[in-house]
Amino acid sequence: MRSSANLWRRLRHAAADRSGLALMEFALVFPVLLTLALGGAELTNFTITKMQVSQLALMLADNAARMGSGSPLAAKTISEADINEVFIGANLQSGGLDLKTNGRVILSDLEEDPANAGRYRIRWQRCYGAKTAHASTYGVAPTGNLTGIGPADRQVTAQPSSATMFVEVYYPYKPLINTGLVALSDFVEIASMAVRERRDLSGIQTVTGVVASTC
Repeated sequence: MRSSANLWRRLRHAAADRSGLALMEFALVFPVLLTLALGGAELTNFTITKMQVSQLALMLADNAARMGSGSPLAAKTISEADINEVFIGANLQSGGLDLKTNGRVILSDLEEDPANAGRYRIRWQRCYGAKTAHASTYGVAPTGNLTGIGPADRQVTAQPSSATMFVEVYYPYKPLINTGLVALSDFVEIASMAVRERRDLSGIQTVTGVVASTC
């Protein structure tokens, strides 16, 4: 009887003991908290990276629209060196993304198509970055008889006797930690900018010792 009473007393004591409850609760909740924390960090990194790639595309289009040299009274000429400098500047601006190693840039020159009234052509293209497997989504040079360039619902065109610089930036997203909470995808950001000043549209000038960034 005494041993039975001691057993019941010990069982009641164990049932009333709450000393390890907090630890057990933390052990149950910790995986959920960790997943949420990692997911939040991954989502933040995803958003920031996408924004950086989008800004790079806009900066490239802007710089390409302003490049060239010549007197204020003459149409600006552009050279392979000018284009390469725009690409190099974008890579420096990309910082840790390292656009040259991890991405691909496609710069297209859109002009009026002289063979098709009211239509446009991709006069030339230049490319930059090691991800050469990625090709332009919107056509290659020389392609003519186009209604414009870009997504079907928001194509851009070129002004008469001028050009529009259209940029595609491809960048495969690298997750911090693959939590499964962020859908992994490759970024393809686009931007366009009309050429600011008069530009010589006869072609790109070659420069001795400068290698063209052909596609």
